[in-house]
Amino acid sequence: MAGHERDADEQERDTKRDQFVEAFAAQLAEAGMQRMPARVFGALLSSESGALTSAELGEQLQVSPAAVSGAVRYLAQVHMVSREREPGSRRERYRVHASTWYEALTNRDQVLKRWEATLREGVASLGAESAAGRRMSETLEFFEFLERELGGLMERWRAHRDEVFGTG
Repeated sequence: MAGHERDADEQERDTKRDQFVEAFAAQLAEAGMQRMPARVFGALLSSESGALTSAELGEQLQVSPAAVSGAVRYLAQVHMVSREREPGSRRERYRVHASTWYEALTNRDQVLKRWEATLREGVASLGAESAAGRRMSETLEFFEFLERELGGLMERWRAHRDEVFGTG
């Protein structure tokens, strides 16, 4: 009987995990992330080890290896997952880290700098006094403000995280 209860408990946990993955993926997709990377990220985030192989992801999400590969490629590019080799194997595991949000947000700094440069060019070419130039100037100021504040915000986050979860 204990084995049957354990199986039922595992099935219930798997069902709840699958429900979380789909709900969280829907939220990420609503915020602009493509659906498949959102599902893969949710699956990794909710896995006990924080790491799964392509085959494990495909089986859990009921998708093809190509779908997993494309999703992982995107997530690695935006620094939300990393690839690692399984010891003694050619298979790769994909890992989500506790610092995923920090890393993803910190790496946005490079994107902000590119946007700022393009906005500066737009303001210069359209004129700061034109209506379009003023809108672009305000957008530029917002991104510059965000960039200035990001460092302090991340420092406060690290201190808070260490206080709540211990040094990590």
